[in-house]
Amino acid sequence: MSKKDTQKKPHYVYTLLVEVGRKEGDGLPEASTGAALMCYASGVDEAEAVRETVAILKQADMNPLDVSGYGTLEERLAEGHDITEEEQALMRRSLAENAVIVVQATPFFD
Repeated sequence: MSKKDTQKKPHYVYTLLVEVGRKEGDGLPEASTGAALMCYASGVDEAEAVRETVAILKQADMNPLDVSGYGTLEERLAEGHDITEEEQALMRRSLAENAVIVVQATPFFD
């Protein structure tokens, strides 16, 4: 079977919360001890979305320590999450561009 014959698996967008520690050149505020990053990431499954997100953050000189997954848009809506149109637009963009989008960064301070 050639590559042309293989069917492309559908991608989904996953909401991920990534905790990052400090690393030289990470761009976080000087006095912070790390941060929480809310991300939308595209993947055929959550594991792939997590791997891609961690790889992208490492390329950006970030230090990912832990990732929590909150599921797809459909899963979050089924759980009763309130998701704005703006957030949904960012999710659609992540899917269209097969990208990781950091939508919020919250620095930690001691």
